[in-house]
Amino acid sequence: MKAIVATEKNWGIGKDGNLLIHLPGDLKFFKEETMGKVLIMGRKTLESLPGGRPLEGRTTIVLTRDENYRPAYMDKLDAEGQITLKSGKKVTPGRMILAGNYDELMTKLLVMEAMDGIDIEEDVMVAGGESIYDMFAPYCNEFIVTRIDKEIEADRFFPNLDDEVKSGKMQIAWESAPQRDEVSGTEYRFVRYRRK
Repeated sequence: MKAIVATEKNWGIGKDGNLLIHLPGDLKFFKEETMGKVLIMGRKTLESLPGGRPLEGRTTIVLTRDENYRPAYMDKLDAEGQITLKSGKKVTPGRMILAGNYDELMTKLLVMEAMDGIDIEEDVMVAGGESIYDMFAPYCNEFIVTRIDKEIEADRFFPNLDDEVKSGKMQIAWESAPQRDEVSGTEYRFVRYRRK
């Protein structure tokens, strides 16, 4: 399994249920890294996505204790499984699967591995929020992190992987050149951390 996340300098990932900052370059990178993959996320993270719906071209497994959970976007689906936006554009939400706990989620992944041919190590990506990252981080071998080069107030955090590198448990496998957001001037870089 892999995890994908954007963090500020102190490993903050969110505040008040939202991303800390809107960086188009990071969103583009996220799309490139996750397209065609299986994303694991919590209910609140799903609801924070555009339209509160699963991202196109990806399968989303939503971990929620609510057995009767039904996202609002489902009431807007037409007969073809599409949603018409206010602009008139039609979008097809990605496939969504619900799981009530860790064991149920892992069972569903094993079924997908057998039936759909997914590779759990390569094709499954943990995408938040904080409690989901905490639950699945021990099972992830790679962490794809957008490191935002500034401090932003946060109330949700990701484990400090630089401490894991210092302790010898992890290594930086790849790091991009510094990126700069043209609108805000925010600098950031993409880093791949891998377990040794």
